[in-house]
Amino acid sequence: MCADAVLQEQSYHREKQPEPGRRRFLKLASGGLGALALLSGPLEAAVRRERSLSFYNSNTGEAIRQVYWTPREGYIRQSLKEISWALRDHHNDLVKSFDYNVLDQLYALQLQLDSRFPIHVISAYRSPATNDRLCESRRGVARNSYHIQAMALDVRLPNGRVSDLCRAARSLGAGGVGYYPRSNFVHIDSGPIRYWS
Repeated sequence: MCADAVLQEQSYHREKQPEPGRRRFLKLASGGLGALALLSGPLEAAVRRERSLSFYNSNTGEAIRQVYWTPREGYIRQSLKEISWALRDHHNDLVKSFDYNVLDQLYALQLQLDSRFPIHVISAYRSPATNDRLCESRRGVARNSYHIQAMALDVRLPNGRVSDLCRAARSLGAGGVGYYPRSNFVHIDSGPIRYWS
């Protein structure tokens, strides 16, 4: 039987709130640069520079490195289209525009991890039909998954520990973070802040 999203939310636990600097960075990273004057040092540099994503889609074999936001232009429409295509439902090639908040979470994760290797995406957008099929065949797939809304990514580090990735994702204090050590991945989404294992 398919796991319901409500069950996942019941199993989460809240952790200590992240320090204000990280919270402020995520708010600024999602486009609101008004409070930039309050930042200094590395956080200011991270917000002022262009944002790019570097990831490998393990289902399609595609690697992408794409600037998707600049201080001058904001979010770059063509780049977001290319990123959304790279994160399409690989079962049927259906595409949905990805929520920029989860892309900003992925960007912030890249900054935190400072890895030389691109993050591997093992699940991104899922069409409703694909999600229904997965619900029937696998435990733990939520019927109302954020993957259907292009607001979630399942990621792993090719040469890193999944526990480090989970710790980094939770430290951002943004969205949902699911920890799946047996399957060697972490789920991130731009829904409400919650954590589960």
